[in-house]
Formats: sequence, C-alpha cells, structure tokens
Amino acid sequence: MNLPMPSDLRTRAVVLRRTNYGESDRILNFLTPTGKVSVLARGVRKEKSRLAGGIELFTVSDVVIHQGRGSLGTLTSAKMLNFYHNIIADVSCLELAATFLKKIDRAAEQITSPEHFSLLSQSLDGLNRGLDAELVHTWFLLNLRRIGGEELNLIYDINGAKLVPEERYIWDNSEQGFKTYSSGDISSREIKFLRFLLSNSLLLATKVENYQHFLPQITSIAAQLS
Repeated sequence: MNLPMPSDLRTRAVVLRRTNYGESDRILNFLTPTGKVSVLARGVRKEKSRLAGGIELFTVSDVVIHQGRGSLGTLTSAKMLNFYHNIIADVSCLELAATFLKKIDRAAEQITSPEHFSLLSQSLDGLNRGLDAELVHTWFLLNLRRIGGEELNLIYDINGAKLVPEERYIWDNSEQGFKTYSSGDISSREIKFLRFLLSNSLLLATKVENYQHFLPQITSIAAQLS
C-alpha cells in the first residue's frame, strides 16, 4: 500500500521497480525506511536529467518527494548514497538481487514495516560484499516471512512436543513444522542456527563457526517456505 506523505518528504530510498511513462517520464516504486511509495520522475529518461543517477537499481539514494493533489508524488531530487556495483558484475548475484526486489515489492503491498528496508539493505550489501550467497538468500527468506507475521515454530514440533537436543527431525511442509524422525537430517544445531538467523543481523550470521555444515538443511526449509 502507498503511504500518505507530507508536502515534501526527504528520505533514503531503494528503487524496487521502474516503469516507463509517456515520452520521458518514469513511475518508480521506492522502498523507504517507513514503507513503500510510488512516485513520478518527470523527464528522467532525457539524456541530461539530473535525477537519473539517483534512481538506478541496486542503489540507496537520498530523495525528496513532493506530494501534490494527484495520487502520485513527484520526485524532485535524487542523490546516490551507495551503489552496490559488485552485484551487477556477477550474473548470479544480479538475478538473486532482482528476486529480492520483487519479493520485497510484493510483501510491502501487504504490510508496512520499517524492517523491510533493513532486510533489503543488508541483503544487497551482503551480495555486494561477496558474502555466501546461499546464506544471504536463506537469511532473507526466513526474515521476510518473520516480518510478514509467519515466524517458524522453533519451540514445539507438529504434535506439540517440545523440541529437544536428543531428538532428530525432518521438516513437514504440509504442517509447516518439525516432525520427529529417528534418521532425520535436522538436529539441535540446525534449529539453534535457525533461531540465530531470525534474531541477528546478516553480518553476525557469517561469524557463526562452521555454519556451512548445517546451512543446506536450513536452505531447504527456507526454499519450501518461499
């Protein structure tokens, strides 16, 4: 949903989607720290537009939006603060980053949360830094679901029994929970790391010792949830 804005709003913003409009304009979906807004960037497709550099994809910008009588705000200023240039140099990172934009764009239509901006910024920054792409993707998917109010049950299994270190589990996607299974591939270490991913920053997650050994099982769960 679009947020009501004062006459002039200055904020940080990330472009989620750009749509050409008329001969030289664009309609932009911005994600800001307070939610998603749609704006009209007049003349931005012209060669000498002063706005063009601040509305590139995979860029955090300082923008000023004027709200007139229409339903769309008008972009009056856009200054690039941070360009994640390494993302566009790697095809796989570029595809993953584009997926993040689409998922956030869709999620922000359903719920307004300042956490969306932090989630997207950390994820793009992680890809730009060359962090483990599998970890970045998994952290993103799990926390996007949490922000949407669908947090995993990491206390009890699907039968209501408390999750304990002595047991092994499998993920039951139909029940959206863990199921006791003697030869299951999920142990207390995977569940502990899941809890960590849902309560800490992406950079802190990379500091967990030997996380690569139990990330595949968590990645599999995150992929089923998405």
